[in-house]
Order: sequence, then structure tokens, then C-alpha cells
Amino acid sequence: MTAEGMVRGMAKGMIRAAGAVVWRGDEDDPEVALVHRPAYDDWSLPKGKLKHGEHVIAGALREVREETGLRVVLGRALPPVHYLHDGRLKRVDYWLAHALDDQVATDGDEVDEVAWLPIEEARRRLTYAWDRSLLRAVGAAPLVTTPLILLRHALAGSRQEWKGDDDRRPLDERGRAQAEVLATVLGAYRPAVLVSSHSRRCTQTLKPYAERHGLEMREQTALSESGYDPREAERTMRGLLAAPVPAVLCSHGKVLPELLGMAGEALRGVRTADHTLAKGGFAVLHRAVGRDRAADPGDGTVGAGDHVVSLERYAT
Repeated sequence: MTAEGMVRGMAKGMIRAAGAVVWRGDEDDPEVALVHRPAYDDWSLPKGKLKHGEHVIAGALREVREETGLRVVLGRALPPVHYLHDGRLKRVDYWLAHALDDQVATDGDEVDEVAWLPIEEARRRLTYAWDRSLLRAVGAAPLVTTPLILLRHALAGSRQEWKGDDDRRPLDERGRAQAEVLATVLGAYRPAVLVSSHSRRCTQTLKPYAERHGLEMREQTALSESGYDPREAERTMRGLLAAPVPAVLCSHGKVLPELLGMAGEALRGVRTADHTLAKGGFAVLHRAVGRDRAADPGDGTVGAGDHVVSLERYAT
């Protein structure tokens, strides 16, 4: 695509879409899911346009479900794809997605067939060059990663206008809406361990996800603005990094940059650039658990083979 074509497309308003490279089987020899669209007679990766106001991660989950019938858990993000569609620039955000089952279902109209194929065979069958190039990025890092999500609490009104104890300041209407969106978006990663600052605005941010999945939340004063304890916070971070299960930690804008720095010290490979997050925003730290450590060591240490695969940031 020429630079001139990109500018023309941006001027008309960018189309946003989302999808996934869905895989199953052995990490060292996976199969990926391709969809056939009869209206275009093409083979592509499952994807589709976002609905108005839809979070890009929620859109990716919905499109995969609608086009393949599959339930998935998201892994690391893949490079976004850009191309012109009817004279407008289109951006498609993709993730790796591990299929939780392999029972496909199509509507027969938009998609009439789903094929599971090894990577090389899938690359040959795909119709579009940008899809083929995306498959090359699949092997650039481990397929299986364990996410640690660091979440800033949602909107909670004005600190200056709140008259009571700041730890009791609740989410406002917009913040409650963000928390409901997060209940869906966090579900893309299936975090099973939930840790939060004891401040009300933090626990309320995680509550919809916790209730939806029947999970308990561990509250810690040491992760709050009012009671922050760096040594206790570091112990918590190291414990979450040592456990080979997805986890989410909700805290404050003034605390999270230091927590991300702690993660960078414990795991090699993370970039320590700007770690600021908007309210309701979150960072996903994908780490590969060393193959020499198949289980949680139980002593709060990080295995020598563990390393950061990617650090991604999202708004809500």
C-alpha cells in the first residue's frame, strides 16, 4: 500500500476489526483454523468489524465465536494488519488464541466451512498475502504463555469532591460501565487468581469479573495508595510471577509503574518505557514458563527458564 493510499484511507475514517489465529494441538506442531467465506470464495483467518463502542478484545472473542463456534483463550497479540477496503483504511488487530475445544459450528451463510491445517498448509491455502504474513509471526515466540494482568481501577469521580476516606471512594457511573466491559475483556485471558488493593474503587473494578466466574478476590492494603508497602508488594508480585496460572492485580496509577518495574527485575526481556495506564486501562505481561519447571515451585521464586514474551497495554 502506498503512503498516499494510507493517507486517503485515514481521511475517510479507519475501519476497525479484530480476529485471531486460533490453534489447537501440540505447541511444537499446531494446527490453525481457517474459515471459508462463500460470498467471496476465499480462505481467511476468523475476524470481523467491531460493533460501535465495542472493545477490540471483546470484538475478537465475538467474531471467533460467530465464525467458528469455538471458545478460546487469548495469548499474545500479533502485529495488526492494515489494508484499504472500499477506499478506506482498515486495521485488523489479531491475537493468538488457544481453542478450548475443537467442535466447530458455522452459520453456513457468512462462513460455510472451518478447516484445521498445519501452519505450512494453512499458509498455502490462505487467499490473502497479509494473512500469510501473519502466520510467519506465530512462530516468532512461544505459543503458550501465562498472562499477568496489571489493572488500574476504573473511573471513580473527583478526589477533591469526595468528602470521606479516600479508600472508600466508589466508582462513578462511567467507572461501573468500565467494570462491566472488563468482566468480558478479562475473560479473554481466564485469570484464576484475583488480587486487589483494598480500596473500594479497586475491588469494585474487579467485582463483576469475580462474580461472573465465581472467584474470590484477595484484598491487600500493601497495594493501595494509602498503605503501600514496597517489600510486601514485591513479595506479592514475585508470588504471582512464580505461579504458572493467569492472574490479575488491580491497583492505582501511582503504584502500578513500580509494580511493573518489579516484574521487569524478576523477568528478563520486559521494556521499562512508559508504564502509565489510563483509569480502567491494563497491561498484559505474557511470560513463558520455563520447561524445566512444570509446576509452581511453591517458594515464591521465578524459574530460571521464565521470561517475558510481550508486554501489551490496553484502554477500556
